[in-house]
Amino acid sequence: MRAASLEPRVIPGSLSSSIALWLDKAPAIPLDAFHWADAFCLATGVYAPVIGFQGRRAVQSVLEDWHLPNSSPWPIPITLAIDPQLASRLRKADLARLVRNDTTVAILNVEEVFWLDPEIEAYSVYGTLDPAHPGVARTLQDSPIRVAGAVTLVEWPQYPVAPVLTPHQIRDLIQQRGWKTVVGFQTRNPLHRAHEYIQKTALETHDGLVLHPLVGYTKADDIPVEVRWRAYQALISEYFPASRTILSGFPAPMRYGGPKEAILHALCRKNYGMTHFIVGRDHAGVGSFYDPMASQHVFQRLQEDELGIHIIAAEPAFYCRRCLQMATGKTCPHPPEDQEILSGTRIRTTLRQGKELPTGTVRPEVSAILQDYYRTVQG
Repeated sequence: MRAASLEPRVIPGSLSSSIALWLDKAPAIPLDAFHWADAFCLATGVYAPVIGFQGRRAVQSVLEDWHLPNSSPWPIPITLAIDPQLASRLRKADLARLVRNDTTVAILNVEEVFWLDPEIEAYSVYGTLDPAHPGVARTLQDSPIRVAGAVTLVEWPQYPVAPVLTPHQIRDLIQQRGWKTVVGFQTRNPLHRAHEYIQKTALETHDGLVLHPLVGYTKADDIPVEVRWRAYQALISEYFPASRTILSGFPAPMRYGGPKEAILHALCRKNYGMTHFIVGRDHAGVGSFYDPMASQHVFQRLQEDELGIHIIAAEPAFYCRRCLQMATGKTCPHPPEDQEILSGTRIRTTLRQGKELPTGTVRPEVSAILQDYYRTVQG
């Protein structure tokens, strides 16, 4: 039986225009891309058991204890900042419209309006107040006035490039294929051979793989989703078994929250029906704000039976020039000078400089797509 919290809360299309017209006089809360992505995840079960923007008690519990008031693990508060001028009107309202580009996209059941110190929130989530951290910069720009309540969709977001399946839809696919063990892989970068090696190693001992790249909000210098998606499709079609692989977009916004966001990503993948989740080096990190292994070590704080999903702590993989293949420190005896190590940051830097990616570390189909993109960007 499906958990009630995973049931998508979506008004049928035949009624959505009538509902939007009926709510025309309700308070309107504008959503940026980040909070629109959160609203979609709340309404479709991605963030279950959280079904709405959180109130004061839940936020305090999450910030202080990494758990919801009902003791379920939850590492990052999901909040909605509002213009202070809206506060008095919302306190008197039962419902509010969530608006994106002048269109009502969701309904908020107004439960609470409260004050939250952005500095406390930023430091608790990201471990720093340095505005060079994109998550900190975004949080400090938010209003301290927040509104809480459950979210119901009126309009479905448009993902013109990537199919974005809901937790129910992916669970149905897993059931249809008869998979018992399912590995999830998260990325916001194009895949290189180290990623491929980690996924295929896991696929050797599990029934299926869900390649689940993030298609929500990312920072400006990340490679655009439409470019990344072409690279994912090229890799999947040529180098992965179609019967044992699912490719679907993950709609959550990127917070760059390092260890805490790694936990959030794992909990979300549990909702999609995945039994295992790969956490690699510097998962959800940015710059040098987090120790590269912190996102793996953080899971020592929580038991797997509490999380409800098994964590695969992936060893950093590299191409060994002497082994002539991908390997990790557990399988390769050769020194660092024989190892070609790649990262998303290095790929972006190399391509921006107009240089060739190292042979053997990126599939030629992926390399061609990325090189074409950077030639276009640089004119």
